[in-house]
Amino acid sequence: MTAAAAVAPRGLARIRPRLRRREAVLLVLVYVVLAVGGLSLGMTRTGEATVAGWQLLVTYGLALAFVHLAQTLAGRRTDQVLLPAVGMLGGLGLLVMIRLPQDLVTQDVGSLELGLAELQTLWLCLGLGVVGVLAVAVRSDTWLRMYKYTWAFAGLALLALTFVFGIDQGGARLTLVVGPFSGQPSELLKVILVVFLAGYLAEYRPLLASERTTLGPVRLPPLPYLAPMLAMVALGMGVVVVQRDLGAALLFYVVFLAMLYIATGRAAWVGLGVALGAIAAVALFLAFPHVRDRVSVWLDPFADPLGAGFQIVQALHAFARGGLFGVGLGAGLPEIAGRLPVPAVHTDFPLAAIGEEMGLATVLGVLGLYLVVLERGLRIAAAAADPFRTLLAAGLALVVGVQALVIAGGDLRIIPLTGITLPFVSYGGSSILANALVAGLLLALSDRGIEPPPPPRTRGPIMRALRGRGT
Repeated sequence: MTAAAAVAPRGLARIRPRLRRREAVLLVLVYVVLAVGGLSLGMTRTGEATVAGWQLLVTYGLALAFVHLAQTLAGRRTDQVLLPAVGMLGGLGLLVMIRLPQDLVTQDVGSLELGLAELQTLWLCLGLGVVGVLAVAVRSDTWLRMYKYTWAFAGLALLALTFVFGIDQGGARLTLVVGPFSGQPSELLKVILVVFLAGYLAEYRPLLASERTTLGPVRLPPLPYLAPMLAMVALGMGVVVVQRDLGAALLFYVVFLAMLYIATGRAAWVGLGVALGAIAAVALFLAFPHVRDRVSVWLDPFADPLGAGFQIVQALHAFARGGLFGVGLGAGLPEIAGRLPVPAVHTDFPLAAIGEEMGLATVLGVLGLYLVVLERGLRIAAAAADPFRTLLAAGLALVVGVQALVIAGGDLRIIPLTGITLPFVSYGGSSILANALVAGLLLALSDRGIEPPPPPRTRGPIMRALRGRGT
């Protein structure tokens, strides 16, 4: 993604394999964690030294090795920490899916009926394929920055299709069903929205940062330049609000404010945005009964512990049972009255399962991994060659960081539960593929170009003398 890469000669003559030692060492650590986790789960289940789901863990490990090998052979000088961090998150999520009842999700693929862990492995491997292709193949960002409006309208059109073909899940119309395929367009829209905002803010950044519109004593952003961007963001948020996907709306709005601040450095605009967001939150609370229900459950889940507050109460109990180091994989409370303590444990509450069986220490480790992903993304943004790449890398990193913060806050009852997934950990094909798109683009943006060839080796005293004279 650098100037060196842009002027590289045609063909593959200058592409040389390049070892990625740091990434290899960190991936070995991922494999050790997967092996120990599978062994712990197997011993809990059978009492013998067996690795539970070893075929799925090996398949996932091979997919990680494929991405590493592809970058090594392509000679890419990309970030070497991001892939292991994402791989660890996906691996921990896979261990949780192997531990849970497999009939939580089943799907027929040809003549095969796949359960929860098998489907998660399939989506993770497909996601890693997306990461590998983007990390190796993307050498230019022209296709992103030149067609920002096309991407934005395509994403909004895809989201609007859920009004026609969508199905309701949990009181929200989030899932688009076309034939045998289904997914949540809001997952893809978060990436498309970042691309659009990065392109627009980079193009109009000087005007947004220097010009102002005054309304009496109040200084506002230059509305003629800000209006198209606000309209696009408002349209996207309006669609997800009408569909009752308030978690996606919150994610879009926070990322928008953060990218606006990065582009302009105007903290006052962010403050104004927060105030407007608070007003919108109050309006949504008054307008939508399900929003009031979620706030009521958040404030006092024990008011209806067997009804609306059941999942929150059981999630809090799960964290309490786990303590610091957990009760062990597979040793958690299996069922209450014939059902899981947390019915949505594989989508909305994976942290509760991790907290109960692997403890608070592992929960903090998971949150730390998201901080690593965020830090690497912001580091890539800081080293980018132009404003578009800076804003794109920062926005993509913030998508993962903010989404993890929102769902973790909901699981821990810090904020009302919003219903979005935990990136790379929760079950869900659209979520995994969208976040894989984020990771792949970040790796592509981190490329430092083709490494210059090593200096020729000098042979003999005459050549050394000539090189010493500068000839």
